[in-house]
Amino acid sequence: MKEIFFDQIAVGDHLPSLTKPPITRTTLAYFCGASNDHNPVHVDSDFARASGADDVFVHGMLDMAYMGQLLTGWVPQTAIVSFGVKFGAIVYVGDTITCRGEVIDKTANDGVYLLKLKLRAVDQHGESKLTGEAQLRVSAPESAQESL
Repeated sequence: MKEIFFDQIAVGDHLPSLTKPPITRTTLAYFCGASNDHNPVHVDSDFARASGADDVFVHGMLDMAYMGQLLTGWVPQTAIVSFGVKFGAIVYVGDTITCRGEVIDKTANDGVYLLKLKLRAVDQHGESKLTGEAQLRVSAPESAQESL
């Protein structure tokens, strides 16, 4: 990942999108173990149907993890100042999720350079599944780096 300089980013710029492969039942089982969230609505079809769902569905936090991967594919984890999401719609087995980010604001104050991002995750049909915002700390303008 390359260093992000404040003066090289403009409001309206987009992060490179991240598209994950179709979600499988195996993905859900692995996420259950990794997250210690063993709610049967995510892995047991009979239980999910008895609960009123058509079938198992994806953990919302897996979608958020994908969004976090979008961010850390662009900046180091230590650059994330804040990151929050709203869950909009259920994601199902077989769905392909694409995460996107757009710079919506830039601020510089006392040598701290921040970008505010609007985030969105959609499925293969373009349906919004997750929205959110993040604030990232980036490097000083390149011109300021040269004078150091």
